[in-house]
Amino acid sequence: MTTVGGPMTNSEPPRIHVGPEPAPGWLSDAVVEGGGHLVTAAEAEGVVWGSARDVDGLFRTLEAAGGVRWVQLPFAGIENFVEHLDTDRVWTCGKGVYADPVAEMALALGLAGLRGLGSYSRATTWTGPIGTNLLGGRVTILGGGGITESLVRLLQPWDCRITVVRNQAQAMEGVDDVLEADRHADALPGADLVVLALALTPDTEEIFGIDEFRLMEPHAWLVNVARGRHVVTDDLVEALRDGVIGGAALDVTDPEPLPDGHPLWSLPNCIITPHVGNTPDMAVPLLAQRVTDNVRRFGHGDELLGLVDVEAGY
Repeated sequence: MTTVGGPMTNSEPPRIHVGPEPAPGWLSDAVVEGGGHLVTAAEAEGVVWGSARDVDGLFRTLEAAGGVRWVQLPFAGIENFVEHLDTDRVWTCGKGVYADPVAEMALALGLAGLRGLGSYSRATTWTGPIGTNLLGGRVTILGGGGITESLVRLLQPWDCRITVVRNQAQAMEGVDDVLEADRHADALPGADLVVLALALTPDTEEIFGIDEFRLMEPHAWLVNVARGRHVVTDDLVEALRDGVIGGAALDVTDPEPLPDGHPLWSLPNCIITPHVGNTPDMAVPLLAQRVTDNVRRFGHGDELLGLVDVEAGY
């Protein structure tokens, strides 16, 4: 169990710096709610960082701080920060915080794809029936984290046969088969729906290309709510144009934002949403609660939530 030692005495609140400045009020309020004392970077023993893009700003802050033992990052995906992580501090992220809204989005996209809603929504005249049932279907999910756990729970009323591919093949409640990551290709034939919900690492970048698409069923849909760079975009365009798979529903793309005029926009079997599986309105209360919980745990010397595995990079 990983713990972080708290203040020297029980009466001394943990000294937390919130950045980048000016920090949003809700993030500072979350620190105070957890019993933290807001301080400058030079005084801090913990840093709560609210920007996933200002990587340089965080590491300038840490260089100025010196005494920081814990850093809280804002999102579950930490690929922007991963090359700068160290073992001198404990790092936490938004791992698991946004699982429920993103899993809900994955289910919505999967149903929309399988039931032909993308095609129907583009139609300008009455058309014939299309679509595949999710009820009693087969679902493969790549990734074994919080999004997958939430999605498995949401899928229970559909009585699907669920296969999960993850780094460690350990039993999961509600899952019929769990395969290790190097067997991801074995989980594609027969699946009606394939969902990408895994962390972006060097091992998972471009994990889905034309070979994987050719293993999928001609009616099957791919749903990506993880990162666009898991998929070779040119291969996806080819697979969609040639009917290799039924379609793709993407909340993330590569590149992102997807440029105007890109072929994916015009393909009738492609549904695109602009990375809204977790909107700001959804994210703020969820991240605020995670910060409050972790500041309180840090102050008590308890195990923190959303620990980053520095070696694994997520």
